[in-house]
Amino acid sequence: MTVLVITGTGTEVGKTVTTAAVAAVALRAGRSVAVLKPAQTGVRTDERGDADEVARLAGAVTTLELARYPEPLAPATAARRAGLPPVRPEEVAEAAAKLAVDHDLVLVEGAGGLLVRFDEAGGTLADAARLLDAPVLVVASAGLGTLNTTELTARELRGRGLGLAGLVIGSWPAEPDLASRCNLADLPVVAGAPLLGAVPAGTGGSDPAGFRAGAARWLAPRLGGTWEAEAFTAREAARRGPGEHAAAPAV
Repeated sequence: MTVLVITGTGTEVGKTVTTAAVAAVALRAGRSVAVLKPAQTGVRTDERGDADEVARLAGAVTTLELARYPEPLAPATAARRAGLPPVRPEEVAEAAAKLAVDHDLVLVEGAGGLLVRFDEAGGTLADAARLLDAPVLVVASAGLGTLNTTELTARELRGRGLGLAGLVIGSWPAEPDLASRCNLADLPVVAGAPLLGAVPAGTGGSDPAGFRAGAARWLAPRLGGTWEAEAFTAREAARRGPGEHAAAPAV
């Protein structure tokens, strides 16, 4: 796997910190890594973007932004309002392919969800993934509502003939509620794909050294880490919050 496309089931689900964790594990294994952010929105030219944050947390990665728009909107809308050229899927695929020539791993981090529009023609990250023939890693939220958005994303990927590499929970709470704990078992079922990690909430605020040391513990072996879905799910399922009762035994 040379190119991995990373999308989310929506905004603020932990795509950037997950991208950084994947990059950190790859770097620690001696691989060269590039991070491509096709469209950065909601950030001024003098501010740090998502690719910069990945580099801060993960280490010596090559970073590339294709476009930056100041308003926190979908890329197509942000480009139109700023009077700037939009990013097109063909440009994303071309840039990723060029980076892949000199890097062992290229991570393409989308903006928002899979079908957020890059341009007025309706081009999306899914179109770029198709042009690259690259697998897609989906970052999902932990709690109530995630099953629907995750299943919709997985269905769209399969309907387009794209490979779903698996799921990562981008922000696993320190005190997960009942829905979050149940979702550990249900997410792989609705997506038809394995759960490949759970990144602890607040990890993005870690010091870089601690982040790099811990990243492998949050990701499954398929992503270069040591995290085990079955053990994690069993341990979290055994926890109970205030007022909760143990589940009735199966008969």
